[in-house]
Amino acid sequence: MKLLIRSRLMMKTLVASALLLGSAYVQAEIAVVVHPSNTSEISAADISRIYLGKLKSFPSGGTVVALDQPEGSPARDAFVKQILNKTESQLKAYWSKLVFSGQGQPPKVVDSSAEMLSLIAANPNMIGFVDVSEVNDSVKVISKF
Repeated sequence: MKLLIRSRLMMKTLVASALLLGSAYVQAEIAVVVHPSNTSEISAADISRIYLGKLKSFPSGGTVVALDQPEGSPARDAFVKQILNKTESQLKAYWSKLVFSGQGQPPKVVDSSAEMLSLIAANPNMIGFVDVSEVNDSVKVISKF
């Protein structure tokens, strides 16, 4: 009897935790950021094309160096779903095909949002994305999703 009660309590706790985590995920807002000196007007479609390797330069002429968050991070999960309109497995398959055929390389993966912000602040050709709450004055937000 005690085991049954304990099992039900654990199950309720797990369900409540999953609902809380899910609601936090839905509320995540992603900021796409560039170096403060970057004056390019970049649309959501352009951002998607950059991260799919189809657009290799900013409208202002500079070469684009796209940075990516680690796989499984909340910011990356939201970015892949909201901006690239893909699942993680679709994105992996997409890049596998391009890499195998020699037609492209995926964006450089950084270890953290802090590293991404630091790299972008030091290089006008870089673009990246972080949770809005992590944005600092060293970068310029060009779009929010």
